[in-house]
Amino acid sequence: MNKQRAIEITESPDLVHVTYNGQRVYIQHVNEDNNTARVYPLDDPQNEFDVDLDQLKET
Repeated sequence: MNKQRAIEITESPDLVHVTYNGQRVYIQHVNEDNNTARVYPLDDPQNEFDVDLDQLKET
């Protein structure tokens, strides 16, 4: 996923379907300096982690 699209998703009031390794995640924050995003699985909001933006897919 490109950086601009990830930022748009975080600013959107709608829940956009995004996956990481086949698992649906919510993008909490985009770190523009190192092209990563802070995400958590929709079914486990306490499990936050950072991923490279190129590992995220919009479905």
